[in-house]
Amino acid sequence: MLTYDKLVRDLIPDIIQASGKTAEIEVVSDEVAFDYLVKKLDEEVAEFKTDQNLEELADVLEVLFALAQKLGYEEQDLLAKRLEKKNARGGFEKNIVLKSTK
Repeated sequence: MLTYDKLVRDLIPDIIQASGKTAEIEVVSDEVAFDYLVKKLDEEVAEFKTDQNLEELADVLEVLFALAQKLGYEEQDLLAKRLEKKNARGGFEKNIVLKSTK
């Protein structure tokens, strides 16, 4: 038996069951889920650092959307805030590395 204590996507228990296995799950409150999502963000970012592919980036984005939702925002709110900040301060297209200021 494998033991986990991590938040998983909503269909994972069904996928496990379809494979002939059983899964013990617990449905937690939004407050508890938020803490698990913060841990999940670390996990997904670490996976992206290792694999550096679109699938891992999509996982990071899904966790960010879930965190925004737990804070009372919609996906569009997060995307709009991203665009607002990009318009005000720029993006990262020019590869600028700040070394110092005087």
